[in-house]
Amino acid sequence: MTTHVIYQIFEIAYIRFPIYDIDPEGLMAEPITPTALFKCLADDTRTKITLLIVSQGELCVCELTAALDLNQPKISRHLALLRSAGLLMDRRQGQWVYYRLHPELPAWVTAVLKDVVDANQQWLETETKRLCGMNGRPVNQAVCS
Repeated sequence: MTTHVIYQIFEIAYIRFPIYDIDPEGLMAEPITPTALFKCLADDTRTKITLLIVSQGELCVCELTAALDLNQPKISRHLALLRSAGLLMDRRQGQWVYYRLHPELPAWVTAVLKDVVDANQQWLETETKRLCGMNGRPVNQAVCS
């Protein structure tokens, strides 16, 4: 059963589309549907965040802020939606919060996202250049080529 929760943030209504029902242990209870995935990615910012994470493996908020040239609150709001939907997972390392794809996503979701990244390098070119040119980038990230 899909539920839609409407949030009022800065006088703009946002609809959250949960991808999974999460049980008390944090495990995914229901598989993702294509409709839920594409609704979650219907916003350009959320799509770019997700595809950058897929291409890089893991990114922190500061890297996404630099890559997308957006302010931290806006990035964090989109990350919170993607995390609460079950698409992303976060971890804290010192002062940084890193995001990656949720490890329990079905293989088809990961495959679709990787195919989209591979087929749309040009669409992400500006953001990737900003990310690779970021000063003070956290150390644990992949080397930009």
